[in-house]
Amino acid sequence: MQVGQIKLCLFLAGLAALFSAGIQAQTDVAASLYGAFSPSVSANGTTQSPSNSAGVLVELRHISNPLVGWEATYAYNRANQKYTEQVTCGSGVVICGAETENVPADAHEITGDWVVSLKVANLRPFALTGGGLLLNVPEANPGPIVVAGATTHTATKGVFVYGAGLDWTLLPHLGLRFQYRGNLYKAANLTNVFTSTNAFTQTAEPMVGAFLRF
Repeated sequence: MQVGQIKLCLFLAGLAALFSAGIQAQTDVAASLYGAFSPSVSANGTTQSPSNSAGVLVELRHISNPLVGWEATYAYNRANQKYTEQVTCGSGVVICGAETENVPADAHEITGDWVVSLKVANLRPFALTGGGLLLNVPEANPGPIVVAGATTHTATKGVFVYGAGLDWTLLPHLGLRFQYRGNLYKAANLTNVFTSTNAFTQTAEPMVGAFLRF
């Protein structure tokens, strides 16, 4: 056997060993705390400014092999929205002020995600992508309405999810999960007073949590 063939065999054997190390299937549940950070968006004469907040994520994940894994998730965080619309005077050209409305709300997110991962010793780096629904629900009693005639309503939007992270196994069935998730969706319009921005926006969610493996 030539030297080149020997090197090729060793390389393929190494790949097979690395692949087989990550084949063992696993199922786990996890809970994580995260920060939700969203930028302001402006369109159609309206500026929408979401508040930054903390939230919690619950996951049920099953890994069949390095290329095939899935998870179902539920996430909750406060999602207060501030809407600002410019007010024009006279001929409608000169801007003479702005109307602002603050809408306290909660955000509930349900997703299904595809997960790819690789187990190396007690570490498992992973990447994910998926989608689901994002429900922005205003408080039933939001307090005084600043703009006369303002009402609120729930907004349900589709959401695209992407992310990556690392599982660190500390005990045979227990470990820590570090991950970053990003959500891409259309900004929620929660009030009838302002013209919807109808703009795409995203929320960044760095998080840390723990998982329990079955």
